[in-house]
Amino acid sequence: MKTIDEHIQKDQSEIQDAKAQGNDAKVRHLTDEIHSLEEYKDHHPEDKHDPNALELFCDANPDEPECRVYDD
Repeated sequence: MKTIDEHIQKDQSEIQDAKAQGNDAKVRHLTDEIHSLEEYKDHHPEDKHDPNALELFCDANPDEPECRVYDD
């Protein structure tokens, strides 16, 4: 996907499919993913790209070792 909005829309449609199939685990996973994407979008309103899992993690946990950025 190219934008975060496209990703959110895709996940919302997949939630409807998962609900129809009775796949509660997938519904929970996608709901959590949408929540993370919306938080990222709120924190970075100027950024429209679709963030990867590490970007979402680091947005929520900036002090974790894998998220630290060192300047030379």
